[in-house]
Amino acid sequence: MKILVINAGSSSLKYQLIDMDTHEVMAKGLCERIGIDGSRLVHKYGDDQKVTIEKPMKNHAEAIQMVIDALVNPEYGVIKSMDEIGAVGHRVVHGGEFFSKSVIIDEGVKKAIEACNDLAPLHNPPNLIGINACESIMPNVKQVAVFDTAFHQTMPPKAYMYALPYEYYEKYKIRKYGFHGTSHKYVSMKAAEYLGKDIKDLKIITCHLGNGSSITAVDGGKSVDTSMGFTPLAGVPMGTRTGLIDPAIIPYIMEKENMDTKQINNLINKKSGVLGVSGVSSDFRDLSDKSEEGDEKSKLALEMFGYGVKRYIGTYAAAMGGVDVIVFTAGVGENDNVLREYITKDMDFMGIKIDPAKNNVRGTVDITAPDSKVKVLVIPTNEELMIAEDTKKLVEG
Repeated sequence: MKILVINAGSSSLKYQLIDMDTHEVMAKGLCERIGIDGSRLVHKYGDDQKVTIEKPMKNHAEAIQMVIDALVNPEYGVIKSMDEIGAVGHRVVHGGEFFSKSVIIDEGVKKAIEACNDLAPLHNPPNLIGINACESIMPNVKQVAVFDTAFHQTMPPKAYMYALPYEYYEKYKIRKYGFHGTSHKYVSMKAAEYLGKDIKDLKIITCHLGNGSSITAVDGGKSVDTSMGFTPLAGVPMGTRTGLIDPAIIPYIMEKENMDTKQINNLINKKSGVLGVSGVSSDFRDLSDKSEEGDEKSKLALEMFGYGVKRYIGTYAAAMGGVDVIVFTAGVGENDNVLREYITKDMDFMGIKIDPAKNNVRGTVDITAPDSKVKVLVIPTNEELMIAEDTKKLVEG
């Protein structure tokens, strides 16, 4: 079965066509600047071949149509007709408390996704637009929604509730939801598979580290706590997001700088994190280069990030009553050996120790030191494959 995976943003749309018999990515691409002048489709296929199609895309329906046209194009397409596509899997950021797993999309599902728009105003509306566009163009193909928040619905109330008057949870569903769930689920499953153990017997801490970062405690295959909260703003300092801060700082800055809610929201989401501390960049590679050149603010930003991850590892080991495996994944987690070393340094007391030589070899999965009691793994995430696998299972019943 061939699955088309769609990830729709406000003015962009990413896609992958995956052959689930072989797990081969047959084609992938990105529609940019949807509804904006200068829109284009970058379509990749074959052995690193690509074509760029510059054409106006007024809306997501036109973008989806361009994707389909590219997939069946005689010159650079990879299928003969749309009949070869068995189903479409959609990444949906927020499922609220409605969904604890992926679902086949119907009108009720779409209404529930729309009901979560206030919880993810930048993500859910375009996700829904992508779903509607696919339904319009491919009316006979089943559509599946895979939610970023679903994996974390197993958290107990003591982990997801905030110490606010309970009425705000009842009225507005203010609670911790967590994100990156598809990634955390995928790498925790792969860790158990790599170790040849039943995931139900493992306590795993998964560290999804990138421009957006989150850490999750996975006990017996279930998420029991995670660092992101009501929004993706909470947790460790990120590329441009503050991470966890004293909430009283917000009204204090608003008063001192005469900011409104829109301005403060922009500050804490887009101008803070390692960018705000360093004043240099939100890209960890830039910060590493500047740090090596002696830039103290860049060094501080990296240390704050690494220290934040280290704290969560300690916290979640305590929450689960121990830890068997730590997994590093995503752009920074998979590629930054210096930060991995910094995060795991001086954690021998917890039985966590990495092998410096293994850690310095790119692509190494197991970087555990011989005398470490806790396994430390580097596992590339593959959210698109996880979405495709969920979609295939649901469609096949």
